[in-house]
Amino acid sequence: MPLFKSSPPPQNKTNSKERRSSDSTPSRNRSMFSRRRSDEQETARATSPPSRGGFFSRRSEDPDSARATSPSTSRGGFFARRSSSEEHSSRLQKDPTIVTARQKVADAEEAERAADRALAQARAAVQEARAHAKVLEREAIQEARRAKAKQAEAKSISKGAKGLGRHG
Repeated sequence: MPLFKSSPPPQNKTNSKERRSSDSTPSRNRSMFSRRRSDEQETARATSPPSRGGFFSRRSEDPDSARATSPSTSRGGFFARRSSSEEHSSRLQKDPTIVTARQKVADAEEAERAADRALAQARAAVQEARAHAKVLEREAIQEARRAKAKQAEAKSISKGAKGLGRHG
């Protein structure tokens, strides 16, 4: 005898023949996880178009459910939306993890702006240092020219002074 298979309960033979003649679907063996439906539900399901749904479906397929018949109340699946988008976004904006994340992003943006300012200041300081070095270079070249001219002048004076002291 199989572990999960059950035999159908004994039924009246005339009753099952009538059911088979009135119902277009053959009777099936039920497993442990199947649902038994009444004849009305099966005929209604057989005449209605197949619906797509599943785990994430927001529709109810249970015709006996009061929620399914009420238009104001909706029954949802696992991820059903139960509030308006304004309420949802309002709740998200107050969520501490979202607030913390937004604050961290704002702090990072401010740090980037400060880093950009520091980078601009560093670049300006480098340009200023290069300009100062060029000025010093030019001044050194001019001083070297003056020193050379001074040396040449001193040499000529020294030549002129060689003739002095012959009388002495």
